[in-house]
Amino acid sequence: MTRDKYKDLGTRTVEFYGHGIKSLQDTEVKGRLIVIEGPDASGRSTQIQSITTRLEADGHAVLNTGLKRSELVGKGILEAKENYTLGKKTLALYYAADFADQFEYKIIPALQAGYIVLADRYIYTLIARNLARGLDKTWCHNLYGFAIKPDVVFYLDVEPSVLIHRVFQKNSTLDYYESGADMGLSNDMYESFLIYQKRVSQEFHLMQKRYGLIPINGNRTMQEIHNDLQKRIDNFLRHVGHK
Repeated sequence: MTRDKYKDLGTRTVEFYGHGIKSLQDTEVKGRLIVIEGPDASGRSTQIQSITTRLEADGHAVLNTGLKRSELVGKGILEAKENYTLGKKTLALYYAADFADQFEYKIIPALQAGYIVLADRYIYTLIARNLARGLDKTWCHNLYGFAIKPDVVFYLDVEPSVLIHRVFQKNSTLDYYESGADMGLSNDMYESFLIYQKRVSQEFHLMQKRYGLIPINGNRTMQEIHNDLQKRIDNFLRHVGHK
């Protein structure tokens, strides 16, 4: 599909989760926002790379986004986390700023131009993490009231016991924050990881109905997951007239 053909697709006005952004209230977009959620080591990045390659081969213009990729804030998050002294709300606001910067300067412009935006996580991981750390539920959801609703959201649901083995296959150590070590859950990092990831998983399950998350069995092989995701995305794009 050539870029000119995107002009023939119907436009729609963006829909926000909450208060939105006044200057964007009547913004019309031609692209589609597809989100793939899931914990670290769930295989998201591998899936997104394969799906992006397929979509581009089919002629789609694709933009990838993800956490900690803001030119304004992304590097600052990594540096701040190295000190292990970030408070829960400070960490939450850092990630919110990272998302807001990408939202305004990457996601919205790409959707206006007719791109398929393939997001390697969106606001849901951030909300789930904040809730798992005990932050106020209303505050956590309202923090992202400026975000627009994606067209479709897939959640790679992986059991913590399976996830931890994938983490060790990928890395030699467990991440401090992804193990909830900042919360003092356990003196044993392995046990802390399982407790924290179970909490995050529970929050995702609670959000499924509220945000329309589509669960994908992430305990399967990468190829099985890919086949499932690709089929669902193909069906979705065919339904909305992108194929």
